[in-house]
Amino acid sequence: MSAGKSLRWWQWETLLVTMGGYALYYVIRKNLSIAMPLLGEIGVNKVQLGAFLTAGGIIYGIGRFLNGIVADRNSARKVMAAGLFICSAVNVLFGFSDFMVLGRAAPVASNGAAAATALVWTMGVIWIVNQYFQGMGVGPCIKTLPKWFPPEELSTKQSIWNLSHSVGAGAVFALCGWVLIPVFNSWRLCFIVPAAIAALGGVAVLFLFKDSPEEVGLGEMEGGAGEKPVEADDAPDYRAYVARWVFRNPKVWIIAVADFFVYTVRFAALDWGIVLLMETKGLSLAQATTLCFVFEIAGGNLGMVLAGWATDRFFGGKAHRTSVLCMAGAAMSIAAFWMVPPSMPLFVKLLPFMMIGFFIYGPQALLGVATTQQATPRAAGVAGGFVGIFSYASTILSGIGFGFVAQRWGWNAAYATILAAACAGGGVLLLIWRASHQPRESTSASSIQT
Repeated sequence: MSAGKSLRWWQWETLLVTMGGYALYYVIRKNLSIAMPLLGEIGVNKVQLGAFLTAGGIIYGIGRFLNGIVADRNSARKVMAAGLFICSAVNVLFGFSDFMVLGRAAPVASNGAAAATALVWTMGVIWIVNQYFQGMGVGPCIKTLPKWFPPEELSTKQSIWNLSHSVGAGAVFALCGWVLIPVFNSWRLCFIVPAAIAALGGVAVLFLFKDSPEEVGLGEMEGGAGEKPVEADDAPDYRAYVARWVFRNPKVWIIAVADFFVYTVRFAALDWGIVLLMETKGLSLAQATTLCFVFEIAGGNLGMVLAGWATDRFFGGKAHRTSVLCMAGAAMSIAAFWMVPPSMPLFVKLLPFMMIGFFIYGPQALLGVATTQQATPRAAGVAGGFVGIFSYASTILSGIGFGFVAQRWGWNAAYATILAAACAGGGVLLLIWRASHQPRESTSASSIQT
């Protein structure tokens, strides 16, 4: 099967397939953010939307952890494809949730409080189910990339892979904010159309995803994290290894706490971006969509790639050090955007908002690398899931917490909350500034075999 195709060809094929597959998870996850203004028209208020974000984020973190274990013990290809199929089906259910409650498509205000409550609960439960199975996306990628790329290339390649976050979010913002909502004025199409696209992508993943170099007849890559399935007799040893390198590893805990603050900033800008820009900077829906698109595609993508390159070029692969500097840049960008008056031209608002994305997506990508480095590749899936619990617990602050602060004390207090989170994230990472990027056990062949 690999005849005529070099290792480098397969490396890039794997990188692009995992990027495309994970981008599709975002297409059927961040569609809620762009549909939020229209959901208000059918009876869902901002506090309830914030509760969706918080509950969904927490469940996603749990799902990411549990599905990280599943990915570690099964074919990454099958796990990633199965998640896309399930989440696509759940998105279709969300798109028809008002039919499920009312039997028709209509605002619920005229149907009374009971109908409104039933709709909110139905939507909330469906979205939580979607968020749990969204956790099947990242584990396969975290597990697979270290098998295909040696440690000296991993920061750069994983930063390139992290473009998938911005590509997926930017694509669904563009699809919904520039096409489905303006042309069809339909919130439900923001869930049904992306679901169809993601399901087709799941089929492509089944055919194109390769779990390891051995699968295409190349043999284990030198320096890669090859592995064999965990056998029942090896399970106690594996559990002890994971306990040591994940749950009793203070550096992994520090990364997890830092990631809480990184994701607080990221989700406050991403999930509330449309509403925030419209209400604090006087933008239209189309203008707000444009800024969010630039935040993801230009700011986020460029920031991730440059952060990964700088890590390998200037910091000897120590991803946590680059992340400290990025968090300082994010804090300065947040302060600058906060100070921009609503009367200023659009490009003046665009630049600092884009720079928030530029700086925050560096740590968002690199802390995944740092987690693998500190937990070793053998426990990468579990460690990534563990850190993911903290990452998505951040929705307590960035979701309903952010909405409560804005409603109770105003948008200035909300901006101050985001700024404080950026400063806290950088400060926590300073605690492991001196940490090595390669624990001794991760360089041993026996330590990465199960």
